Amino acid sequence: MSRIGKQPVIIPPDVDVEIKETFVIVKGTKGEISVAIPKLVKITKQDNAITVQVENPENHLERSLWGTIQRLLGNAITGVTNGFTKKLLISGVGYRAQMKDKTLVLEVGFTHPLEFAPQEGVTVTVEGTNIILVSGIDKQRVGALASRIRAAKKPEPYKGKGIAYEGEKIQRKAGKQAAGATK
Repeated sequence: MSRIGKQPVIIPPDVDVEIKETFVIVKGTKGEISVAIPKLVKITKQDNAITVQVENPENHLERSLWGTIQRLLGNAITGVTNGFTKKLLISGVGYRAQMKDKTLVLEVGFTHPLEFAPQEGVTVTVEGTNIILVSGIDKQRVGALASRIRAAKKPEPYKGKGIAYEGEKIQRKAGKQAAGATK
């Protein structure tokens, strides 16, 4: 039994949910998202809640789909009401970010600036020169773009230079010790 899958997804009053045969459309104040539904999963809407069920909860594939689809629907509802935001922090001497038109331009120690083109449904803003905000209604797209930006220059363990998520703990290492200090 899937503990997550058994829980109903509560629908806020300002969200409309439309259940089709192979997908669910979630409309809210911030936009609209559609979630694909596999044939093994059954979705029912009762009053202000959505329940997800499978035919055979003992089957491993169906059980894993049960919880996954429940969370995807929950994330879609959260996205169209509040949205999702990932905050990236840039640290390092001379490292900075800026917006040119709608393109994010990073100067992070390479011989050339790195450019990230805008994606549909995801907005990127820069606060100051070292804080990047990636936001949107689709949690997967926001996370994927934030991950691509971070992968451009991951934080290194010696000085901590690079791009990190807000609140990310960087495991620091000690530098080289002075040679011949024992004599």
